[in-house]
Amino acid sequence: MKQRLKRLRQLKGFVGVILLLIVTFVYAMFQGGFVSWFLFYSLIPLSIYSMLLFFYPLKKLEVTRTIDTRNVYSGGKFTATIHVKRNNRFPLVYVKFEEKVSPTLAHIISWKRMIFWGMKKEFMWTYEMDHIPRGEHVLEGLTVQGSDLFGWVKSEAFIPNPKTILVFPSVTEMVYVPIETRYDQGAAISRIQTMKDTSMATGVRSYQPGDRVSWIHWKSFARTQTLKTKEFEDRQSQDLFVLMDRTPTDSFEDMVDLTASILQAIVRHQASSAFLSLGENRFFLPSVQNESQLQRALYHLTKVQPDLTKSIEQVILHDGALAQATSLLYVTSNLTYEWIDSVQKTASNLRVCTCFVVKQKDAKLLKEEQILHQFAASRGIRIHTITKDRFAQAFLEVTRS
Repeated sequence: MKQRLKRLRQLKGFVGVILLLIVTFVYAMFQGGFVSWFLFYSLIPLSIYSMLLFFYPLKKLEVTRTIDTRNVYSGGKFTATIHVKRNNRFPLVYVKFEEKVSPTLAHIISWKRMIFWGMKKEFMWTYEMDHIPRGEHVLEGLTVQGSDLFGWVKSEAFIPNPKTILVFPSVTEMVYVPIETRYDQGAAISRIQTMKDTSMATGVRSYQPGDRVSWIHWKSFARTQTLKTKEFEDRQSQDLFVLMDRTPTDSFEDMVDLTASILQAIVRHQASSAFLSLGENRFFLPSVQNESQLQRALYHLTKVQPDLTKSIEQVILHDGALAQATSLLYVTSNLTYEWIDSVQKTASNLRVCTCFVVKQKDAKLLKEEQILHQFAASRGIRIHTITKDRFAQAFLEVTRS
């Protein structure tokens, strides 16, 4: 229906030009004189050009798009270049280009450009967008509109060239320190540096903040000028269980960024974790320990929406994966008494439970929230209120508590 209306408007301009020629000709015939005939002959080339423009095949333009930004992250910059090519030199006066985008981007920016094309056969146009939102967006194609000198006739065509772009969550580089370390004799819930048994070194690894000076392998440092730390036989790997709450909240985007940063930090430091995202659709990865598994998790976090309509307390009571968790890391913006009771009933093997409560910057804890956090601490759950500017130190804050 819209296409028909556009075509009728274009046809209206074409018919208007013909009527204008007829009127000026009739006027010249009846009026006579130099002025009336001059007006008629002056309109002839303009009218012929307008009629030719009406039939000009804009749809035959060749359009290619090059994405200049390799990886796009939430809040970052996206850049693309449009290359338009044609096989003739028909003079085009005013030409407007517009990149048609999906509704997820339409309300943010309109990528338009108007030029005086002339007789050139090619045109290149680069546009960029700042603060692009997280998600899956589609660049559908290019709308090209040509106009004559006075705007009497307009010719328009849409050239499809679909391209999907993924805008990943904004990832913060974190200083990763394991929350719990397991030993051959059992489990220990404390800072790593106070539980280290240095009886036997089995290898070396890269230095991490928090390692003792006595653990540094000085011989390796003398050779390579790179700090290395001794690995000990009794230290075993740790598997976290990362749980993300998708209840609608103003801090949801920050929650997504924090979750993505946590998972990346775990993989970068050769640790592993399980990842569970609870919303309208349940997403679960039993293991996130390499780049391919991390990319699966990031792809989910790219498209995820705050769509949990039920209370998360009801959802976790029936989740079998959570029941096996021993070290839980919970990301939310709204902690409740019901969640504390539910998670302790569900995860019967739980030894360590840490909760990141994401808040907006400069937001202050209410008195009720402070009481709730004290109650959680009395039940063995460590609560850390965190804002986006402190994401990089999130794990260090946990180990200091």
